[in-house]
Amino acid sequence: MTRKKKGSNCSSVCLTKDHATFGECMRSKRLNLNPNLMGTQIQKEWDKELEDYRDAHDQGIRPRGTTRAKIDEAVRTSDATGVAFGA
Repeated sequence: MTRKKKGSNCSSVCLTKDHATFGECMRSKRLNLNPNLMGTQIQKEWDKELEDYRDAHDQGIRPRGTTRAKIDEAVRTSDATGVAFGA
């Protein structure tokens, strides 16, 4: 079996063009192709929003929704007035 010249299997945007195989070229780029990792951060942010909503609710604050902006607005208003927002 004859091997092709190094770099002939590299991707078109490869900077070094010195890889023996296309797979080697792709591995050198350290690509992250796992879609679950992208979803993990989104899920963590979602969970944090809901946790902050529950915390505010436990303090008697009633945000107008579960989004970060509405929770922060209710907490800021409560802090400024000294009265639980929406109570």
